[in-house]
Amino acid sequence: MAKSVAIIQSNYIPWKGYFDVINLVDEFILLDEVQYTRRDWRNRNRIKTPGGLTWLSIPVQAKGRYHQRIDETLISDPGWGPRHLGTLRQAYGRSPHYDEVIAALAPLYESPPSDRLTDLNEAFLRAISGLLGISTPISRSTDYPSRGTKGERLVSLCEASGATQYLSGPAAREYMNEAEFAEAGVSVSYMDYSGYSEYAQPHGAFEHGVTVLDLLFCTGPDAPRYMKSFGIGANVAPQ
Repeated sequence: MAKSVAIIQSNYIPWKGYFDVINLVDEFILLDEVQYTRRDWRNRNRIKTPGGLTWLSIPVQAKGRYHQRIDETLISDPGWGPRHLGTLRQAYGRSPHYDEVIAALAPLYESPPSDRLTDLNEAFLRAISGLLGISTPISRSTDYPSRGTKGERLVSLCEASGATQYLSGPAAREYMNEAEFAEAGVSVSYMDYSGYSEYAQPHGAFEHGVTVLDLLFCTGPDAPRYMKSFGIGANVAPQ
């Protein structure tokens, strides 16, 4: 039987497009035994505030760009959670659905499940998926045997997970070796992030590239209407 997977590094409270990818596949695999990169999406995301776009960042212990995996990265300051809650309250406290959304997420901020970044990110991914009505199983690349680096590792993870279809981000089209996937019997498709609808959003001009919490705070249970994976979808560009 056909099975689709996506394989992406974990992000902290990522944007709506990330969750569209999760919703479009049969299994979502977190690629977390790869290199942790600073100034990236692994430990931070953007929110809208009266003063403009602001980064919400989890402080981590970073040993260096080339010597630390994502799943080895530890949170360095246990006080980050209450600070993030306070910042979210200042930015979105008057949004229509702030109270119900933050009530579902507050336990992760007040009592984080782990001091490992990857564990925390996964917990938020699962909680937010639940709020959006997404039921895709989430696993980790370390749950499977894999080999090689970059493209070869992705192919081996597809094989190990029994995938016949691989959904990739659009930026990977420039360097993806699709022949490797074809040899393994895996077809490749690319996510299309264009054409998202706008919604009533606070703090100035509309901005798509912010955390999905913005969408949830503003639209609540209507959030899927502003995402692409819940429609009949022209959201994936087949090879």
